[in-house]
Amino acid sequence: MAETILVAVDGSPLSKRAFENAVADAGSTVVALHVIDPTGPGYSAPIDVDVSMEPLHGSAAWYQKAEAVADAIFEALTALADGTGVEIETETVRGDPTRAIVRHARENDIDAIYVGGHGRSGETDILFGSVAELVTERSPVSVTVVR
Repeated sequence: MAETILVAVDGSPLSKRAFENAVADAGSTVVALHVIDPTGPGYSAPIDVDVSMEPLHGSAAWYQKAEAVADAIFEALTALADGTGVEIETETVRGDPTRAIVRHARENDIDAIYVGGHGRSGETDILFGSVAELVTERSPVSVTVVR
């Protein structure tokens, strides 16, 4: 049993499932990490959006909206963990999702990483999804890919 599990959360059903599995498996703490990717607006958005109706990508208003989305994701996830006895920590960072997830695991006392495997594009990414695949390859700790 891993004491502290890092879960990459993006608001998708698979990241929710990864979070639920992490809560069930954690010894004491689950760290929910949301990465706002300024180079890929689709990753940071849990739903499809009409970009013509959204703030200009990379603007202060865009970041404010992305932070609000992260807060909503965390609120929903922490409610799922109520009564489990597992401590939930949340953190939002900006950057490349793969690098941010791996960096957080390296720089903190993380025992395992859980990530949803989207399988969004490309033949080589079809099994896990590009972020999950790269995290698995680069992680300093064990990675569980939830499908």
